[in-house]
Amino acid sequence: MGRMGLMGKNNTQQIADRVLYEDNHIIAINKLPSEIVQGDLTGDATLGDAVKQYLKITYNKPGNVYLGIPHRLDRPTSGIVLFAKTEKALSRLGNIFREREIKKIYWAAVDKVPPEPEGDLTHYLLRNRQKNKSFSVPAGKKGAKKAELSYRLIGATKSFYVLEIELHTGRHHQIRAQFAALGIYIKGDLKYGANRSNVGGGIHLHARKVAFKHPVGGKVVEITAPPPADPVWDNFR
Repeated sequence: MGRMGLMGKNNTQQIADRVLYEDNHIIAINKLPSEIVQGDLTGDATLGDAVKQYLKITYNKPGNVYLGIPHRLDRPTSGIVLFAKTEKALSRLGNIFREREIKKIYWAAVDKVPPEPEGDLTHYLLRNRQKNKSFSVPAGKKGAKKAELSYRLIGATKSFYVLEIELHTGRHHQIRAQFAALGIYIKGDLKYGANRSNVGGGIHLHARKVAFKHPVGGKVVEITAPPPADPVWDNFR
């Protein structure tokens, strides 16, 4: 998405419409496919900058607005992104993600049915930074990290199957790489083997739900994000 797409005059309302949760310490936004959370070499406008602008205008804040980024979603992925509005929240959210004290549920539209309608997957993934891609390798290979997830089939269209996936580890491109290792490809994910891309460059992988103890106060927070408007996802709203 170009700079004007995120930073135009209607940006504040666009972000407001996608706020899933907000309090004094954190804000959760429903990210669109192909939006970038944090700046990279493309120089494209970021979701983080758009959220800062939303906070500045909505709350009439002078000067720079603080916004911490405790985690990221892959650019082609949609769904929940958590931001910290205070340094205390950023530090504690960072620990929550590192210690895996957060439940993360994804939806994925894939081209084939897994061998079983529900189950657990374990692979060892090795990241290739030059290709920005992760590959399943034998256990014990230098640099490989254990990746674990659970999945269940929740529905189907004529051409695709929708899986609900719970991540137990947080590896680079984990869901994409683990299912690709089985010859199962996410709709639109050319990088990992899909036959064709989606319009706009996104993929049908959606961060659907998170649950965690609030970084300030400790209450349990559960956040759910509706998937983007799309002929496949519309069957599962």
